[in-house]
Amino acid sequence: YQYWQRLIPNSDIAEVFAPVWHEVKEVWTRDLFRDVFANHENELSSSEDYVNHSLYFEAKTFLHGLFVVEDKLSMAHSLETRVPFMDNDLVDFAMQCPVSLKLRNLKEAARVNENDLTSEKSKTFRRSTEGKKILRQMMGNYIPASVTGDEKRGFSAPDASWFKGESIDFVKERIMNSNSAIYDLVDSTKIQSLVGEHLEGTRNRRLLIWSLLNVEEFLGQFC
Repeated sequence: YQYWQRLIPNSDIAEVFAPVWHEVKEVWTRDLFRDVFANHENELSSSEDYVNHSLYFEAKTFLHGLFVVEDKLSMAHSLETRVPFMDNDLVDFAMQCPVSLKLRNLKEAARVNENDLTSEKSKTFRRSTEGKKILRQMMGNYIPASVTGDEKRGFSAPDASWFKGESIDFVKERIMNSNSAIYDLVDSTKIQSLVGEHLEGTRNRRLLIWSLLNVEEFLGQFC
């Protein structure tokens, strides 16, 4: 949970939502996180347990949005994109596979915090050959080793650089403006301080900026 709730640290939530804190102070993201595991075994005693719980959490939360954005929208616009294998039998099999068939060396698996730009391994999304072990072995019968042995690369829009580069004026206009609609809900001084860290290059706040831009756009439909 401490790693997942990375948009705004819990220690800053009351200050961030000061304008409406009396209305939302009973709402905690930890409760939302806990609800995902309401009917799931929660005893974590090994590294394997943490990996399996992470995969379960992703399947119950992020995966649905990925199908809507990636799968349905790409087909609607005739785009060839990369989506997970979602055959039911294959998913059931994958969920039962031990972690040793998914990660080559669990002990060397690195935790990357994309918000921390002071860490060398977090300056870019980590490239690794550790994952997808069983898939690499199976596909080795059909495609060259140069492919099956290649590094896995995270794929996402380069919004972190956009928000500091060609879109910086847009970001400043939309959410660094004290008259923005979002400041009926969040504290302008605190938010501008957090966003300022991104613009200065000391922290990666791309997810926070993306969220703020979307809320601002949504609120603009009613103003």
